[in-house]
Amino acid sequence: MTTKLLNIVTGINRPSVPSSGSMILVNDLYGAMPDIHTTFLGRAPVDQAWQTAFDQLITLSTPKRPHGLDFEPYVDELTREVGALIEKIQPHAIHAQYLGFALSLAFTRTAGTIPIIAIAHGPDVMMAERSASEHEVMNEVAAASAAIVAPTPVLADRIDRLTGRRFTDRLTVIPWGIPLSEARVRDQPPTGIRPLSLVHAGRLDDNKSTITAVEALALTDQPHHLTVIGKGNLREYLARRAIELGLRDRVHFDPFLPRAELWHRLPNFDAFVFTTTGLEAFGLVLIEAQAHGLPVAYSDLPGVGEILGGAGVPYAPGDPRSLAVALDQMGRDFHRRKSLTEAALHNARRYDITTTGCQLRELTLRVTRSTSETRTGTGALTGASRAREPGTTAVPGQLA
Repeated sequence: MTTKLLNIVTGINRPSVPSSGSMILVNDLYGAMPDIHTTFLGRAPVDQAWQTAFDQLITLSTPKRPHGLDFEPYVDELTREVGALIEKIQPHAIHAQYLGFALSLAFTRTAGTIPIIAIAHGPDVMMAERSASEHEVMNEVAAASAAIVAPTPVLADRIDRLTGRRFTDRLTVIPWGIPLSEARVRDQPPTGIRPLSLVHAGRLDDNKSTITAVEALALTDQPHHLTVIGKGNLREYLARRAIELGLRDRVHFDPFLPRAELWHRLPNFDAFVFTTTGLEAFGLVLIEAQAHGLPVAYSDLPGVGEILGGAGVPYAPGDPRSLAVALDQMGRDFHRRKSLTEAALHNARRYDITTTGCQLRELTLRVTRSTSETRTGTGALTGASRAREPGTTAVPGQLA
């Protein structure tokens, strides 16, 4: 008996290259999801190697325009383009990546009876908290969605609050994952008490707060070394600050690395430093570090300790002195580092991308079956179908 393919349309309104955590995640996710046919809507340029996770990749032609006077005409034009594609493809379901962004809004306005599953990534939630217009868009997308997926209970609760707790029953937590089989661990971890070789990887912006790690090194008792991998608008400032603090020989900056290269290098370090001070949707880089056997010193934001499974060393977010103390403690206590490494490897096994894919596929099947039953009149008005009736909420989900 052959399994029928589940036909899904999704997309991210960006160049189709692995340039961010969200782009890498969707590439992994749809490559790992069984028995699906995925059409991905993205932007040129397209990384030809990256697009192999999708059965079809279509580049959008409507020129992008930000929120402002031109936003509504832009969404109208994008909606016409997306609507023509939806009409041609006739998917079973739409996965709207990012609540409140323009492509999700276009999906919302063209889906008709095709169920939408909205998937939150973090920046969409942060924008909705700061901008009234993006908050309004988030609510429109949420109202039209059969289900809303968030990777953590913390992010789900923030979405619930932003949408006035009108769609609580549609929220489902599906943790993100990575391709664990591709991770490797150093054969013989270093022993003894000595300065640590630290790594920080990510965007170099205010929210990621890499400055906390740089300034912490000037306060440590031991001469730890830090490698910063990434790009962003604070790169030059961070380099100047390291020189001002006398850390020219202890802080090294490398450009953004493709994941394969980053993963090749991770096992060469002793520990990972996580410095985000604001909202972090999930922090896939935390699991990437753990999967390679690295203990994590992390800013103690809501939910981060739970993601790490207790296999990390917390410090006060944005506080260099607190981080310096945490790093010195790790440097002095080899037995604790060894214990943290074992716990990190164990915790990372919870986050395999194949599990994420199977859970998202199962959710998609539930909402499409419910919609199909309602169309044919063979099922009760539940789940995705009830979500489209005025004044009701619904879709099997869990805020947990």
